[in-house]
Amino acid sequence: MGITLAEEIVLLSLDDGSGETRRRQAAGWAAAGAILLELVMAERVSVAGKYLELRDTTPTGEELLDGRILSMEAWLRGRAKRRVTDWLTREQTKAVGAAVERLVERGLVAAEVHKVLGMFPQKRYPGTDGGAVERALRERLRAVVIEGAEPDERTAGLIALIHSTGLHGLAFPDRRRKEVAPRTAEMATGQWAADSVRTAIRDVQAAMVAVTAVTVAASFTA
Repeated sequence: MGITLAEEIVLLSLDDGSGETRRRQAAGWAAAGAILLELVMAERVSVAGKYLELRDTTPTGEELLDGRILSMEAWLRGRAKRRVTDWLTREQTKAVGAAVERLVERGLVAAEVHKVLGMFPQKRYPGTDGGAVERALRERLRAVVIEGAEPDERTAGLIALIHSTGLHGLAFPDRRRKEVAPRTAEMATGQWAADSVRTAIRDVQAAMVAVTAVTVAASFTA
């Protein structure tokens, strides 16, 4: 495995100049969904309807995923399954940070601290590899969405997450959303993955729509 889907989401969201995360809330939902989808593809978790179930706690060998397996095991508290929306809500504020830490460990971004107004420390994460990994990622997405290439399972899952969280502008900054949304929607509902993964994509998307709708509603009533 190369970098994880969550790390790919974060690479798309990091500003090349400042190293700061753009669309952080949406990126958080996408990264949380990406980790969950990756665990489904690794056959550690199953997602069906409104519920998820931890099926196998064997380490995958990927630090980011294995940390989430342990966290999910503790969160389940011996229960067979719990709601997908509850897990995503729990992970949304943590997923970007966890993915960024992994990118730092891989040497793909650097952790820098600067002071806002000369007083308040703020972290930012500029790229360190000249953008090679990000360019390859964007070329892969462009080949599928713009040029019509057939995706592999991971790329289809990534595009589905981009579509469901409205991150088209980060993934395709030189295109208007209406130019790419029909194709990303096709990826989100198409036959590009195994049945279990396709079902998980559908149900994770539905869960993200549910929790983001609640979050938006709460922001208007606060």
